[in-house]
Amino acid sequence: MGRRLPCAIGRGGIGQKKGEGDGITPIGVRNLEELYMRHDRCAFPLAGDAIGVRDGWSDDPRDPAYNRKILRPHRFGHEALRRSDPLYDLIGVLDFNRNPAVPGAGSAIFLHVWRKPRHPTEGCIAFAKRDLIWILEHWTVRSRVVVRSPVEQKIS
Repeated sequence: MGRRLPCAIGRGGIGQKKGEGDGITPIGVRNLEELYMRHDRCAFPLAGDAIGVRDGWSDDPRDPAYNRKILRPHRFGHEALRRSDPLYDLIGVLDFNRNPAVPGAGSAIFLHVWRKPRHPTEGCIAFAKRDLIWILEHWTVRSRVVVRSPVEQKIS
């Protein structure tokens, strides 16, 4: 839509994902599959599912629910979706390694709120909250997230 928005990417840079925990933001064209939000912290008209106090996301390759939303407590490794900081006030789940999820190939590539400009993520793509809201408010069925390699970015 003609806007350039700063973002933060994974601490491992942009590239081909090697596995769970590598910190790489994977190259590719992604669809937005799910949207979750803290309704108590986000007062805008997006149709996201509420993040509850027990919600989490499985990042344990041994878990049959790997790379899926789960309820805590949960006996496998996971991260809490409801956090005290604002990082997960708004989460867009991208279609990386889903349907079916391959255990260990990498989980949870989210669009979420950044900690601060250019502060690395664990592989997700993070934005200033106002920019993420703008992206999601303007999202259409034809919208996609495109992550290109640094070489491709210099060419285009």
